Amino acid sequence: SLAEDRVRRAPRTVVAVPAPPRRAAAADVAPVLRGIAARQGGSEPRRWVLDHRTSDEIMAYVGGADVARYSQAGVVTPDHVIRIKGRPLILPPPDPEDPAGFLRTATSAFERYARDYRAYFLRHDACKPGSRTALDPVPRVILVPGVGLFALGKSAADARIAGDLAEATVRVVADAEALGRFESVDESDLFDIEYWSLEQAKLGRKTEPPLARHVAVVTGGAGTIGRACVAAFADAGATVVSLDREDDERGGAAALSIACDVTDGDAVRSAFDTICRTFGGVDIAVSNAGAAWQGRIGEVDEEILRQSFEVNFFAHQRVAQNAVRVMRAQGTGGVLLFNASKQAINPGRDFGPYGLPKAATLFLSRQYALDHGAEGIRANAVNADRIRGGLLDDETIAGRAAARGVDERDYMTGNLLGREVTADDVAQAFVHLALARKTTGAVMTVDGGNIAAAPR
Repeated sequence: SLAEDRVRRAPRTVVAVPAPPRRAAAADVAPVLRGIAARQGGSEPRRWVLDHRTSDEIMAYVGGADVARYSQAGVVTPDHVIRIKGRPLILPPPDPEDPAGFLRTATSAFERYARDYRAYFLRHDACKPGSRTALDPVPRVILVPGVGLFALGKSAADARIAGDLAEATVRVVADAEALGRFESVDESDLFDIEYWSLEQAKLGRKTEPPLARHVAVVTGGAGTIGRACVAAFADAGATVVSLDREDDERGGAAALSIACDVTDGDAVRSAFDTICRTFGGVDIAVSNAGAAWQGRIGEVDEEILRQSFEVNFFAHQRVAQNAVRVMRAQGTGGVLLFNASKQAINPGRDFGPYGLPKAATLFLSRQYALDHGAEGIRANAVNADRIRGGLLDDETIAGRAAARGVDERDYMTGNLLGREVTADDVAQAFVHLALARKTTGAVMTVDGGNIAAAPR
């Protein structure tokens, strides 16, 4: 306690230099960093999940005049090197008016870091007995003056651990600098810990889930199909964010739940910015939110039709536009997945207010495939039919069955297979399309078999 009190009373010497007048937003910087880090893995991107930290102490540390010295001195404890490597990457303050310049500067900095790391490995591997496999040269901590500290991990949990260690390092180094000068152990000793034989033996033992390192966003995440999608993408290894009009208090398998009305453009933009600040970016967007209106098309009130288009078409466009904005900043492609509906191809009687915007959404998915395929962004749609719950509640089932002149059971199983289709079936179709790396502009039917709704 006496030592802690002495440290607290010591004058702070790690103080930030005056920040530039124009500061870049973390939500804009994070996807750029995430994309550069992913491209360090070779021809195929090796994605990372980010964790962003800011506090008065962190901002002073990151923006300190002597950050190039004290941040590069080494880790606080030798075993931290396993999680956050021996030193962080330092970047210059990004100019929000020159994003292209920051991209070039940051890319060069990553490349220098990788060259230095490989040289570090060769330097120590050559003079020590035994054989070793070089680890990836991607930094686990990035310091960006005026923006904060970013930690990288294979998952949200890994990124949080790296962030915790980095934040602890900031506190310890700042305290040490207040009393004297921070020093770490010798680089050779750090190498021995980082390339410890038992750690090396773990390499290659674990097979990552197919969507590990991916960030997926599901709109309408608290609904029947939405919850099934959140669970399915989480099972496939993705870090999943659920968007719904009200924050899903039950949480489910989502790593983050955000209250978001997808008919509000500002709310959608804010939600995607929050995702970028929290996890670094977006790889998969499942645009699922929707609502069903019925009515005979020659009699339906125009306001009902406009409401349906707002939810069932324009909301999909808002979500897709924001996802593409982030994906382009990352430069590593991505996947747009739209919940269309069999109504888009095979309209139902008195269901025009719902089917018309869904038909437009089906065309929207193909337009995205056409316009953004060259950037590695795929766009596909799922045409599901008669999924119990959510839009198709008991009242709607009764109404649709009556419109077709059948009982409710026959309505729900009225397909070629004679089986009811579930939300889990729809979710698995979305996961399949997310994994189909060379499929875009596709429409997958999940309806038990309906020839009238089969794409031609």
